[in-house]
Amino acid sequence: MASSKPKPGSVQESEVLASCVLEGNRRALAQAITLVESTRSDHRAAASDLLQRLMPYAGNSIRLGISGVPGVGKSTFVEALGNHVIDAGHRVAVLTVDPSSAISGGSILGDKTRMELLSRRPEAYIRPSPAGKTLGGVTRRSREALILCEAAGFDVVIVETVGVGQSETKVADMTDMFVLLLLPGGGDELQGIKRGIMELADLVLINKADDELEVLAERSASEYRNALRLLQPRSVDWKVKVRTCSARDGKGVTEAWQLALQHRDALESSGELTLRRATQARDWMWSEVSDSLIAELQSDMEVRRQTPILEAAASDGRIPPTVAARQLLDIFLKRQNN
Repeated sequence: MASSKPKPGSVQESEVLASCVLEGNRRALAQAITLVESTRSDHRAAASDLLQRLMPYAGNSIRLGISGVPGVGKSTFVEALGNHVIDAGHRVAVLTVDPSSAISGGSILGDKTRMELLSRRPEAYIRPSPAGKTLGGVTRRSREALILCEAAGFDVVIVETVGVGQSETKVADMTDMFVLLLLPGGGDELQGIKRGIMELADLVLINKADDELEVLAERSASEYRNALRLLQPRSVDWKVKVRTCSARDGKGVTEAWQLALQHRDALESSGELTLRRATQARDWMWSEVSDSLIAELQSDMEVRRQTPILEAAASDGRIPPTVAARQLLDIFLKRQNN
């Protein structure tokens, strides 16, 4: 009797999917990322099993996080860098995060269309995902997607964030090197960039250093170098570099990649890379615990029944929001203990 086809999203299917991902099957990789991004409860067991199978084959890539102010040319830079890295003999996966609408929740997912040349190359894989309600410039499942890309044989993984913001620091918690792109013209922009994200940067690039903006870009780079002297460096083994580049013309892209390799060597030789990834894994675990607990609480039937009542009471000022939150937690914990 012929064996039945594995049920979609089942643990049996994840075993087959894992084998296909390890073979470098791009369609299987896309299906795997869709599975781990799924919010359906019946897909979580399969997603966990899939990650468990593929974790031993991950972790060997150079992980780069790219962030920057809106309009700085992140996608143009990522495409230029990706093409250069492929020409150097690597396989590149690009995980892009597009902003979701606060009204409809939808996302345009246009990053792939902005990297037309890179997307045509067989050595590249581009995966756009909606940010959803997740803060920090990445999606909740960006870490899992990164692991899957590594297991599929991509030895350079680039994570491009939504756009710089006060909370856009999570990409630094899942990559080895954090690259911050800025526009020519320090002054007001220097005041607008949050101290936290500047402290996390391993490489600052002043993009669009072309045509009449080249001189201004060099001046801006000098201003940022002076400003960075006042900040505590992220690593004792690496001094933050500030350079100019033109992603449009490809100028400075080669040097940026060489600095990424130097950064990797510096952290690897000192043992900091191993420690950094271990810390990231622990943070990932607790982040998942927090997100999972909230999801469990929100799916509890009694909590869902009481939520609109307590929300209305908090909105009307009849009870403090802290008291309403505590009551929801008490309802949830009491039901868990019964």
